[in-house]
Amino acid sequence: MSRAFRLRRRTRRRLAADLGLLVVAVAFAVPLAWLVFSSLDAEATLRVQVPQAPTLDNFSSVLTDEITFTPMLNSLLLCGGATLVTVVCAALAAYPLSRYRSRFARPYLLTILFSTCLPITAIMVPVYGLFVRVNLVDTFHGTALFLATAQLPFAIWLMKNFMDGVPHVLEEAAWTDGASWSQTLLRVILPLMGPGLTVVTIYTFIMMWGNFFVPFMLLLTPDQLPASVSIFTFFGNYGAIAFGQLAAFSILYSTPVILLYVLISRRLGGGFALGGAVKG
Repeated sequence: MSRAFRLRRRTRRRLAADLGLLVVAVAFAVPLAWLVFSSLDAEATLRVQVPQAPTLDNFSSVLTDEITFTPMLNSLLLCGGATLVTVVCAALAAYPLSRYRSRFARPYLLTILFSTCLPITAIMVPVYGLFVRVNLVDTFHGTALFLATAQLPFAIWLMKNFMDGVPHVLEEAAWTDGASWSQTLLRVILPLMGPGLTVVTIYTFIMMWGNFFVPFMLLLTPDQLPASVSIFTFFGNYGAIAFGQLAAFSILYSTPVILLYVLISRRLGGGFALGGAVKG
C-alpha cells in the first residue's frame, strides 16, 4: 500500500469525522439559536429566523411574580432541599460500600443499578396512592423527599465510585490519630473527593430541576408549582403558544443551572490532590 494512498484514506476518515461532528453541532445549535432569536422577537414562530426588530418585550412580559419569580423560588427550594438530602444520604450509603467488604455488597450494588433503570412513570400510581394515605400530597417536603429518593440510587453509585479513588492509608492515618468514622468521612474522604462530590451535586440538581412529572402529580396548589410545571402557562387553548414568551422564560429557567455549573466548575478539573499525601 503506497504512502499516498494511506494519506488519502486518512484524509477521508478525518473529513468524515469532521462532517459527523458538524452535523451533531448543528443539531445542538439550531434549537439554541431558535431560543435566543425567539426570545427577542415579538412575533416569534417555530421558524429559526433573526428578528427584524429585536425587543425585550418578551422578557418584560414574563418577569412577574406569578409567571417567573415565585415558580423559580419554588424550584430552588424544592430542588435545593432534595439535592442536599440526596448528597448526604448518598455519602453515608457509599462509605460502607466503598470501605468494607461484605457478601451483601455486590447484590446491593446490583439492586441500586437496577433501581436507576426504573422509570418514574411506572411507579407514580402507587406512590400517589401512598402519598394520599400519609397526607403528603400537595406538600413541599413530601415532593422533595420523593425527588431525593428517585435520584438516590444513581447518586450512591456515582459517590461509591468516586470514593474508591481515595487511598485507604489516609483513612487509616486518621484512625491512628483517634478520629471516628464520621470524622474521617467529613474531614478526610469528602474533602479529597471534592470533584466527585461536585459532579454528584450538579447531576442531581440538574435532573431534579428539569423534572416535570413528579411535581405535576404531587403538587396541586398553583402557588407551590415549580418553574418546570408553570411552563404550561405559555401553552394556550386550541394549540396557541406564546413562542416568544416561552423562549424568554426558557432562558431564565436555564440560568440557575448554568450559574451553578460556572461557580463550581473549577473543582471539576482539580482532581484528587493526593500526590504528596501518601508519601513518607
